[in-house]
Amino acid sequence: MSDQKKTAISTKEAPAAIGPYSQAVRVGDMLFASGQVGLEPATGQMVAGGITEQTVRALENVKAVLAQAGLDLSHVVKTTVFLKTMGDFAAMNEIYAKYLAPEGVVAPARSTVAAAGLPKDALVEIEVIAKDGA
Repeated sequence: MSDQKKTAISTKEAPAAIGPYSQAVRVGDMLFASGQVGLEPATGQMVAGGITEQTVRALENVKAVLAQAGLDLSHVVKTTVFLKTMGDFAAMNEIYAKYLAPEGVVAPARSTVAAAGLPKDALVEIEVIAKDGA
């Protein structure tokens, strides 16, 4: 068994954890990030608008957590997207593609599910797993 220790990653550039969890945890060259919703880090309030605005903010929050760990979106190998309603899939997917699957980039593996309820009544929550050197 490996001696790789678990290290918490935290940044003020993404919403603070509001419970007993870390924004992300690094173990070796892997980063496991908690889900991000469309909260503005400075105010703790949900961004104005709908699924498009919340998806952009959630992904900007993900980017901030990754940056704190010295990574970026190109290191993401797996995502899980939670939607309040699958009716928002196309709009979320359009924004998601710009961030995580631009031309020439290998898109991460992804699961997308509808959830009965998300934190702060969010329309979308996105969590990622990233690998340094990916």
